[in-house]
Amino acid sequence: MTVVCSSSAAEALPIVRLKPKANARALRRGFPWVYANELVTDRRTKALAPGTPAVLQDDARRPLGLVGVNPRSKIIARMLDTRPTAVLDQIWFEVRLARALALRAQLFDKPYYRLVHAEADGLPGVIIDRFGDLCVIQPNAAWAERLLDPLTAALQSVTGVQTVLKNASGRTRGLEGLDDQSGGLAGEMPDGPLPVPMNGATYMADVTGGQKTGLFFDQRPNHAFAGGLARGARVLDVFSHVGGFSLAALAAGAERALAVDASQTALDLAQAGAAAMQAEGRFATRQGDAFDVLTALGAEGAQFDLVICDPPAFAPSRPALDAGLRAYERIARLAAPLVAENGILGLCSCSHAADLTAFRGACVRGIGRVGRRATLIHTGFAGPDHPQLPQLAESGYLKSLFFRV
Repeated sequence: MTVVCSSSAAEALPIVRLKPKANARALRRGFPWVYANELVTDRRTKALAPGTPAVLQDDARRPLGLVGVNPRSKIIARMLDTRPTAVLDQIWFEVRLARALALRAQLFDKPYYRLVHAEADGLPGVIIDRFGDLCVIQPNAAWAERLLDPLTAALQSVTGVQTVLKNASGRTRGLEGLDDQSGGLAGEMPDGPLPVPMNGATYMADVTGGQKTGLFFDQRPNHAFAGGLARGARVLDVFSHVGGFSLAALAAGAERALAVDASQTALDLAQAGAAAMQAEGRFATRQGDAFDVLTALGAEGAQFDLVICDPPAFAPSRPALDAGLRAYERIARLAAPLVAENGILGLCSCSHAADLTAFRGACVRGIGRVGRRATLIHTGFAGPDHPQLPQLAESGYLKSLFFRV
């Protein structure tokens, strides 16, 4: 299916041009972003409305493709199509969504997954999570916000879902100068949390008011790995959200599980998930700051066979890297004493600024500083419904390390 426009339409698009020292070769090889210091930002370019489609040229005026421009963002242009004559209409979206859906249909037998993982699925800045007959879109780039109507129509056409919601939370939209107004785009809003089956467990996803889109699908394979270690175990799940690791452990036969989170609302959803699994008798929650709760559990002499810590991004950007690594080290230092002899400690990071080597080093330092010794038995990443774009390191953000302590 070819999506092109007439030459007159193509000529009507604004043109933006790289500076002579910009890396046009990287763009030709698949890097999807142009930073503000790489683009000629004359008065005409600065006047473009956020999300405006434009033809990107190199410094020799050779076309590189069609981009979405946002003069308010440090990522001033995002590559949308290598064909400068492409038309960003419903058909254009349908082609990309159909390709994304075909992969997920190969991977999963039930429609609960990340359907679109931004740049890696050809839709820069766009996240779409699917919950059966409902999808949640996070349009984290101005070009996608501008084209929400054809995106929504294409999503319904390709998947057949009835309800589409917009989630406008998150740091990225603020960096794009976008609002934080979430709401419905199509169909009826759900009247409560949605049950989501995953790894034998049942999770309750608040798709209208929860964190992100309501559930974190990225940890699915790591939940499964931890579950394989959990039979008969005492489990501690810190930064549990709606019970990610703890409910997977209970489904796999854990003796008991304790979920810790700062949000009582998230813990209530975790409790509802445990009840749906008929595992509420083996499940408990503890609300509070994770660092404080870990400290208190240590003072109580608590011991667990499996301890998992899955915190939010402590290093969301390079300027926050040093502080973030210190926080990861502190988590490891507080969690390691809670692991019974020959037990398992799982430590996770969703900070793209902290690469695997740096994160692993922080974890090892934290474990060592409380006199424990550990061997690394498994390194996990996001599931295959979160594909990585090889040219974009940020798309491989999730790391999960499992140590035998």
